[in-house]
Amino acid sequence: MIQTVTIDIINDKAMKLLLDLELLQLIRLNKEKELPNSSNRVLQFKGTMTRQPILDVDNQLNDLRKG
Repeated sequence: MIQTVTIDIINDKAMKLLLDLELLQLIRLNKEKELPNSSNRVLQFKGTMTRQPILDVDNQLNDLRKG
């Protein structure tokens, strides 16, 4: 099952986490466009994420952080 969501990135740490998830092949990020007239750097991404147990995701993120 593929789901598409739109999110607003308001912190560079969140973008780093999303890129890490993409490296794990858990999601796919597609840059759409930068929104005009915004004081913050706001990007829109479309992505998909397959359902998986939260413990598996936590373990994968911990492995990435230990890297």
